[in-house]
Amino acid sequence: MQLVWKALATGLFISYLPTKVTKFKKNTGAGFLGTLWGVPLVLIAPTDQLLYLVFMLLFWIFAVYVCKKVKFVGYTGHDNPKIVIDEIAGYITAMAFLPHTWPYMLAAFVLFRTFDTFKPGMVKTFDKLENAFGIVFDDVSAGLLANICIQICIIFINIG
Repeated sequence: MQLVWKALATGLFISYLPTKVTKFKKNTGAGFLGTLWGVPLVLIAPTDQLLYLVFMLLFWIFAVYVCKKVKFVGYTGHDNPKIVIDEIAGYITAMAFLPHTWPYMLAAFVLFRTFDTFKPGMVKTFDKLENAFGIVFDDVSAGLLANICIQICIIFINIG
């Protein structure tokens, strides 16, 4: 069963690819690849806002559960870089209540990756939690910040 949890947590093992190419332990690019998994999920997600909200909330719960279950031998930190289901949850959050068009998807992707990398404010607060909730919700909060930025642009700059 541990293999199933690992497959889910690592985006079907996509997070193992960068370490095969580079020798970096941190900032391997696995988060970028994990976020890419969010793109097809958003494309197949419900377009109805209420259904999307339910989908997103269920995915958050699922991601936390998977992070609780997965174990990596020899890794002592709480947020293993190979875990990318949290990036998927963050990107799904970044796309909440936005049109599923490429300009919005690209903007959400770039902003989410930026906030996830630099961890401003509440993102850093969640990142310090050493449990499955913290693993997922630092990315969810980065996605929320990305979403808020795009929503502000839609309202004030009228890009929509």
